[in-house]
Amino acid sequence: MYENTYPSKRFRITIQFLKSHITPEESILDLGVPNPLSKLMLKEGYKVENTNGEDLDTDHRSLLNSEADVVTAFEIFEHLLSPFEVLRSIKSKKLVLSVPLRLWFASAYQSKTDPRDRHFHEFETWQLDWLLEKSGWKIKDSKTFTNPTKKIGLRPLLRWFVPRYYIVYAERA
Repeated sequence: MYENTYPSKRFRITIQFLKSHITPEESILDLGVPNPLSKLMLKEGYKVENTNGEDLDTDHRSLLNSEADVVTAFEIFEHLLSPFEVLRSIKSKKLVLSVPLRLWFASAYQSKTDPRDRHFHEFETWQLDWLLEKSGWKIKDSKTFTNPTKKIGLRPLLRWFVPRYYIVYAERA
């Protein structure tokens, strides 16, 4: 089902990590509109509801109105100006999230065609850990991983060895 290629490797690792902490019986609010990863979670037997594409920096209604057992946020927090406020607004007791890590050899991502698709934050692991702690979460497990591409060049070569993603399971402190 999963190959060791982009984005399949990232999805495989994400689903394995999710399965190690969250059961399919627990309901999930996935931050962001339906996407290939949330569809894969549904295929794996999880009950997933997505947010509606609202600006989570200013509109927390979907978080405040959700009765989900778990919130997932896969590559969402780097797009927010204020992830602290979003993290504080989550009512669920469990959180699984991943972020792209800041890479010393690449600048922050910014789409050339979509002005909304840009990374305001690219974290180092300690920064996300601190953000979670300050917003009331206790990290129970975490993992960094690479996500190589088949492109040619120095940066693609470094992506085979330098962790690109950080995934975390946390519970309300």
